[in-house]
Amino acid sequence: MRRALSLTLAATAVSATAIPGVSVATTPDTVRWGPCSEKKAASPRLECSTLKVPLDYRNPDGRQIEIAISRLASKEPSKHRGVLLTNPGGPGISGLGYPAVLAASGLPQKVLDSYDVIGFDPRGTGRSTPVTCDLTPAQRNRGNLPPYAHTAADVARAAGNARTIAKQCAVSKTGSMLPHTTTANTARDMDRIREALGEPKLSYLGGSYGSYLGAVYTTLFPGHSDRIVLDSNLGPGGYDVTAMRLFARGMEDRFPDFAAFAAARPEYGLGTTPEKVTAKFFELAKRLEAKPVRGVDGTLFRGVTFDRLYSDASMPLLAEMWQALDKDRPLPPDTPPSMDDMESFMAARFYVICGDSRWPGTIREYQRNVAVDRLEYPMLGGSTASIGPCAFWPAERVEPPVRIGDRGPSNVLMVQNERDPGTPLAGAQELRRAFGKRATMVTADQGGHGVYPFGPNTCANDTVTAFLTAGERPSRDLACAAEPSK
Repeated sequence: MRRALSLTLAATAVSATAIPGVSVATTPDTVRWGPCSEKKAASPRLECSTLKVPLDYRNPDGRQIEIAISRLASKEPSKHRGVLLTNPGGPGISGLGYPAVLAASGLPQKVLDSYDVIGFDPRGTGRSTPVTCDLTPAQRNRGNLPPYAHTAADVARAAGNARTIAKQCAVSKTGSMLPHTTTANTARDMDRIREALGEPKLSYLGGSYGSYLGAVYTTLFPGHSDRIVLDSNLGPGGYDVTAMRLFARGMEDRFPDFAAFAAARPEYGLGTTPEKVTAKFFELAKRLEAKPVRGVDGTLFRGVTFDRLYSDASMPLLAEMWQALDKDRPLPPDTPPSMDDMESFMAARFYVICGDSRWPGTIREYQRNVAVDRLEYPMLGGSTASIGPCAFWPAERVEPPVRIGDRGPSNVLMVQNERDPGTPLAGAQELRRAFGKRATMVTADQGGHGVYPFGPNTCANDTVTAFLTAGERPSRDLACAAEPSK
């Protein structure tokens, strides 16, 4: 589910009482669980419900919106110790089915026995009151990754599309939600879920953007935080302009793994050495920019390549795609991924990332960023440093970004792959420094996006399980060595 992050690429600290109504001005109703819809019922044991929360926490008795929640309940009352709230990333991704996904992906039975695993669709997303930007099919297919900019003029041309989308979001029927669809308010919704479940504290497992959501939650509500696991970590600024530019570094960190994979398999015909595979990347990108093949242009080629680097399991499909484009043959299934049903995801993503922090507001600054990143990270830097809708976002901000710091209990475990394309190690290290004594970080010598429980590194996985089930956390940062493939 975290792969959807890439499919379309693809201030002062705020205390829990800084905004009126953040505590218990309006006590949530007790949750009434029932069956989930067929679409979300990835497990027959998954139960669903809804909860009303304030759109604007400064006015807790004003307009209410709906938050959809789910539960995979522990079947071992004697081992049950609380709730484990989860988030798969995004922003914009549904998390309602995520407890079932985790269980099916190897979440250890000890964890399933210890917790009721809770999922939810964050505000603006999925079955929670959704937002829209009225994106056209052409805008959806263009995705969230700006066209690769080779020149300053390319950046200026991309500004028109960015400005149009920002205006569409603001004037849409959900435009009134725009100032309030933020990570900080989603964290406040999480605390309302905790209250509604009758829990004094909650534990948390969040990956990718969910790492930032968890960091914000435990900053706003340190006294309500139990065991906090942050996986595949964004930097302390969350999904801001820095994180967007870091995608290009992440691709360069990760690409050598694919280059070695393809070079070792001459049947793909992509090069017999990693250097030749790398040269093939730039050759294909240049050819497709000049003349797209089967609907794939240079920007889409770069973006889908980036996406497929999220998992080792996707590398054969990526190699087949390159081979098909090189020879003008039919593409593998779901290549490129369909964007038909992605309007809600793309809109919610814009609302959150553009509303959380201020992005550069002048075309000239993006032109400078592109000039730097195109040279330093040529595979993707001309796209990820270029201009998007956040440059033209309405100026209104309800509050400054939450500042992640070292105040609060030492109850955060960060887990991170060394070669993560979506949330590079460099950003995770920044977050680790910001947390100070609050956190310990485990790094795994492996590539891909997502460690627990999806990755094969038993050292990293066992460390997270011990923390969630027994409260055991390494006394200092831990580096887990590479392990042979099974």
